[in-house]
Amino acid sequence: MLKKDLIELCLLHILSFEDLYGYEILRRIHESFPGTQESGIYALLRGLCREGCTEQYEGQVSDGPTRKYYRITEAGRTKRADLLNQWRLLRDTLVALGIE
Repeated sequence: MLKKDLIELCLLHILSFEDLYGYEILRRIHESFPGTQESGIYALLRGLCREGCTEQYEGQVSDGPTRKYYRITEAGRTKRADLLNQWRLLRDTLVALGIE
């Protein structure tokens, strides 16, 4: 499982609890992956939208620009479960090899 897959898992996991706008997703991901570039995270979000794993919509207008929100879809929940299973398999394999 590569870093891209881990970040996708994190994105889908975060969105499985609530719809969020792009900057808030970025802030949360940077807490765990501080070296990840903003453009990379947005590229992953766009890819998840193209795959049908997330949907994008515009929130209500506030004092600033309209925020683009993301929500997870049923396909996204399935992908999240698949990625989580891959992560657990990798983790268990590493532990079995004595890598903790």
